[in-house]
Amino acid sequence: MPMTRWRSNGQPGRTSRLIRRMARRYDLYLMLLLPMVWYLVFHYGPLYGLQIAFKNFNLARGIVGSDWAGFEHFLRFFNSYYFWRLLRNTLTINLLSLLVAFPIPILLALLINEIRNKAFSKWLQNITYIPHFISIVVVVGILTVMLSTKGPVNMLVQALGGSETRFLESAGWFKTVFIGSNIWQNMGWQSIIYIAALSGINLQLYEAAKMDGASRLRRIWHVSLPGITPIIVILLILDVGQFMNIGFEKILLLQNNLNLESSDVISTFVYTTGILKGEYSYTAAIGLFNSVINLVLLLIVNGFARRTSETSLW
Repeated sequence: MPMTRWRSNGQPGRTSRLIRRMARRYDLYLMLLLPMVWYLVFHYGPLYGLQIAFKNFNLARGIVGSDWAGFEHFLRFFNSYYFWRLLRNTLTINLLSLLVAFPIPILLALLINEIRNKAFSKWLQNITYIPHFISIVVVVGILTVMLSTKGPVNMLVQALGGSETRFLESAGWFKTVFIGSNIWQNMGWQSIIYIAALSGINLQLYEAAKMDGASRLRRIWHVSLPGITPIIVILLILDVGQFMNIGFEKILLLQNNLNLESSDVISTFVYTTGILKGEYSYTAAIGLFNSVINLVLLLIVNGFARRTSETSLW
């Protein structure tokens, strides 16, 4: 059994060495103090409130004084008529975003990396970054103007011989509009980390591949992509860990009674039912169900990545 402070041969043990290293670098550990307090207060502290998912929470009686309900709220959600619609829309939007939106920042980063004209490369980066800093409300306003029945998109469709389409009032078009606008707004910002990873690849690898007769596409496939594969895997795992989470703000702003069949997701339902109607216990149970699915997916994908490659979160 290893000694915690001093070994039998008189040498300092693991704990003693750790304490001495921390004492020498105390300034760095002090810098960690504030982030640790922030996580404890705002991330781990609120976990105490999860018990309201199993209670009939009453504001006057508080969390401790509220009556115990067990799994009543979970069963109510699972047996509700809108359960499968919420689950289907949430899974569909996130799956399509993962399949379509996730690769686009990678392709954009590869494109920017291959542009030899640095002035044009910087211009393209700036153009693709700018939409990320536009407010969601403004983005929805732009979509409303562009996709209205008298907007530029419908005018172009009619000029090409098509018929007028109500994009924002159609359940069939909602997912396309939502995911497409997310790609436009976020692809430049999300490509930054890939561009940084590409800049760290040894240029001699490109020179060696070029001397071997590899074309530009071959160099991208055999040098660039393998060089950023660890970053791709890590970000993919993180995205899967947030698979069930959709920012409700844009969906709520785009949502109306005509597209509700495709736009009603778990996050918007939690907001409208929990915040606006005050059903805190019920929506806490739904949020806990959502988080458990995220945790399970994260564990599965991280385990698969660890077995199939050398890259994983832990």
